[in-house]
Order: sequence, then C-alpha cells, then structure tokens
Amino acid sequence: MEGNLGMQVKSALWKKDMSQKELAELVGISSAYLSDIIRGRKDGPKAQEHIKHIRKILSI
Repeated sequence: MEGNLGMQVKSALWKKDMSQKELAELVGISSAYLSDIIRGRKDGPKAQEHIKHIRKILSI
C-alpha cells in the first residue's frame, strides 16, 4: 500500500498543482508527518484516519 499511496498522492498533487505542504495544512498535520504516512512509516489508527482525509481531499 505504501508505494501505491505514495504514487497516487504525488500524481494527484501534480494534477491539482498543489504542494505536499499545502496538503498537510489541509489535513491539519505537519509536512514531515504527511511524508511519513505517504511512505508507509506511520500506519496506525490515527494515520489511517489521515489517509482517508487525504484520499477525500485529492479524490483518490
């Protein structure tokens, strides 16, 4: 999932002309934490909630 999520997020950010920092601000988390989620380093229950929010924002 980590590679898949990372590719999906990067592609969606590019299509929306949005930075990772902007996405992190919309989700309400730090850029570093967002990066950890995207790379699969964080995958607990809280991270899963953030992933749902990220997917909703980016429509993925």
